[in-house]
Amino acid sequence: MRPLAWCSRPRSWTASPAGALITADRHLERWVVHHRVDWLDWLFVFLSWIGTDGVVFLVVGAVVALLWRRPQLFVVLLASDGAAVLVSFALRDWIGRRRPPLVYPEPKPLVHVPHSGSFPSGHASVAFACATVLAWKVPRLAFPAFVLAGAIAWSRVYVGVHWPLDVFGGAALGILVATALLMLSAVPRRSRRGTPAG
Repeated sequence: MRPLAWCSRPRSWTASPAGALITADRHLERWVVHHRVDWLDWLFVFLSWIGTDGVVFLVVGAVVALLWRRPQLFVVLLASDGAAVLVSFALRDWIGRRRPPLVYPEPKPLVHVPHSGSFPSGHASVAFACATVLAWKVPRLAFPAFVLAGAIAWSRVYVGVHWPLDVFGGAALGILVATALLMLSAVPRRSRRGTPAG
C-alpha cells in the first residue's frame, strides 16, 4: 500500500505546519535514542515486552475481576484490548509511515523491529485503551494505570521503533476506542433500568 504523502515525503512539507510537526517529531526521536542511559536500557526493553498486546493490563484486570467478582470488567478490558490492536494495525497498514530504523540506521534499535507501519503505535493504543477501562471501572487504579501506559508507550520511542507522534496518536486512539466500548457496554444497563415493570 502506498504511504500517505505526509509520512513518505516530509522534506517537501517543511514549510507547512504539518511539515514542521514531522520535523520536530524526528528531531525529538533522534534526541531520545542518542541520549539513552545504558543502565536503563533493560527497563525500557522490559516495559516494551510487557506492553505487547496489553498483556500486563490483562493480567491485572483478570486478578481484579476475580478478587472483586466483577467479570464484566475483564470482558470490557479484553474487548478494548482487542479493538485497539485491530484498529491500530489497520491504521498502520493504511498510513504506511516508515519506522525510525528504516530512516536512520543508527543507533540500532534495542528490540525487534516490526514489519508493520509506524503510526499509530499499537503498544500505546492498547496500553491507553486498557488504562482507560481500568480507570473507569476502578477509579483507584487510574493513576498507576495511566503511568504504566505512558511508560510503555514512551518505551517504544526509547527502544527505537517508533516516533513520538506515533505514541501520542496511539494513546489518543486507545482512549477513544475504550471510551466508545465503555459507553456501549453501559447502554444495556440503562435500558434495563428504564424498562417499566409488569
